Amino acid sequence: MSLKKAMIFAAGRGERMRPLTDACPKPLLEVGGKPLIVWQIERLARSGYETIVINHAWLGEQIEAALGDGSRWHVQLRYSPEQEALETAGGIVNALPLIEDNGVSEVFLAVSGDVYADFDYCALNAHAQAMKSLAEPGMHLVMVPNPAFHPNGDFALTDGVLSLDAEPRFTFGNIGLYDTRMFRDLPRGTRRALKPYYRETIARGLATGELYEGLWENVGTPAQLQALNQRLVER
Repeated sequence: MSLKKAMIFAAGRGERMRPLTDACPKPLLEVGGKPLIVWQIERLARSGYETIVINHAWLGEQIEAALGDGSRWHVQLRYSPEQEALETAGGIVNALPLIEDNGVSEVFLAVSGDVYADFDYCALNAHAQAMKSLAEPGMHLVMVPNPAFHPNGDFALTDGVLSLDAEPRFTFGNIGLYDTRMFRDLPRGTRRALKPYYRETIARGLATGELYEGLWENVGTPAQLQALNQRLVER
């Protein structure tokens, strides 16, 4: 199967990016001449995605105004506004009616609006196909070598399966495949992180993963933004 639906998380306040994010939502901060979130949309569009759901809270109207309906990238953008940020799992639950069509479960890709990566999203199609065939909802996470700000990593990866307690550990790269069935029991409007879902799914042996060692930046501070901008400009 070829993945067609993605979600970009864009609801965070970006506290560590202040004062840059006082008047501009973090995903609209520019690197290499375009907003962080536009790099994501372009890469998704090139990989065959047709529908991209974007959740937003802080200055969300700016995101909608800047990106529009997505037609310039030949995709459909759907927006999921949140009064206050519901965190990742809460954001997914709030957006389920936009991810699913007529309540039909979907395997979809979710990425962070403040991550830059040269990752090839087409490489995830085979994993999505495998997830579709599971009796229970699973997940597939893209891991990266541990960055300086997260030296201990998150999960181990052994023969393509994620583990909570093996070594060595890698860092979750904020690129993941999820099954909408996983989120059916959480009431809409509830704040909930994804971490408990990761841990439970990994513990049940239903989480696969892969290691990506190409260019990846989780842009958290003005210094990181400046360094990534320099790198992209030089390219």
